[in-house]
Amino acid sequence: MTGSCEPATWLQAVQHLHDAAEPGVLVTLVSVRGHAPREAGAKMVVGAAQTWDSVGGGNLEMTAVERARALLVMGGQRPELLTLRLTDSAANEYGRQCCGGEVTLLLEPLATLRPHIALFGVGHVGLELGRILSRLPIHLHLIDSRAAQFASERLAPLEGGPASVHIHHSPIPELSLHDLPAGALVIIMTHDHAEDAALCDAALRRSDLGFIGLIGSSAKWSRFGEQLRAVGHSEVDLRRITTPIGLAGIAGKAPAVIALSVAAQLVTVLERQRSTATFLPTSDATL
Repeated sequence: MTGSCEPATWLQAVQHLHDAAEPGVLVTLVSVRGHAPREAGAKMVVGAAQTWDSVGGGNLEMTAVERARALLVMGGQRPELLTLRLTDSAANEYGRQCCGGEVTLLLEPLATLRPHIALFGVGHVGLELGRILSRLPIHLHLIDSRAAQFASERLAPLEGGPASVHIHHSPIPELSLHDLPAGALVIIMTHDHAEDAALCDAALRRSDLGFIGLIGSSAKWSRFGEQLRAVGHSEVDLRRITTPIGLAGIAGKAPAVIALSVAAQLVTVLERQRSTATFLPTSDATL
C-alpha cells in the first residue's frame, strides 16, 4: 500500500471500510500448532479488491483471502473458522508452504455496511420514529419539504446516537427518493396526502428499494390505489407497499406508540434480511 491517505494497518483498514461503507472481512490467526509463518494474533483485512496486513503470506494467506472474498460475494454475515495444515504433500495452488504446522483462522465479516432507512415526513410521528431509529447503527435519512421541521432544537434528541443522520430539506421530496441507495427501507408519512401519493408513485418506479411503508387508513389507500393504477402501476406493484404500517395488534394513536410499532416492524424487516443472508460453513483444508 502506498500513499499517505491509504490505510497502513489492519486497524486503519477497518476504519477505512467503515467510512467508505464498503464490505470487508477481518482475518485473525487464532491458533498455531507446530511451525507457521506468523504467530497467533496476526490479523489482516480483506476487501473486495484490496488486502491490508498479513497472516503469513503464500498459499496460507491466499487461501484465506479467497475464502474471505467468497464470503463477501455470498453476503455472509456470520464468522467462521478455517483450519489449514501446512504440509509439503499438499497440491498448493499458490505456491509451496511446508512449515509442517497447522493454523486456525477466524474470518469475521465486518459490520461496515449499514442499512439505510428513509423517513419522508418529520412531523410528530416522524420525529418520534427518528428518535428511536437514531439509536440503531444505520443510515437514517430525514426528508421533509418544510424547513422548519429541521430546527436544531427539534433534532437535538437525535444527536449522539450510533446512527448516521442525514438531513434532506426537499421542496419536492420524491427527488430525494431517487438519491437513496438500492435496498433502502422507505417510510412515507408526510403532512400532505398529495406528497404521499407522489412518493408512492416514485417509490414503485424503483424496483431496487426494500420495504416501502405508508402511514394511513384503508380509505386513504383505496384512493391511492386508484390513482396509482391510473398512472400505470399493476396490482403486483401495489402489493410492494405496506399500509397501514406498524405491528398488528398495537392500536394506540399517540405518536410515540405509532413510532414504537413502526420501529419494531422495521427491526423485524432488518433481522429477516440478516437471517436469510447466505454464508459458507466451517471448513478444513490441507495446504
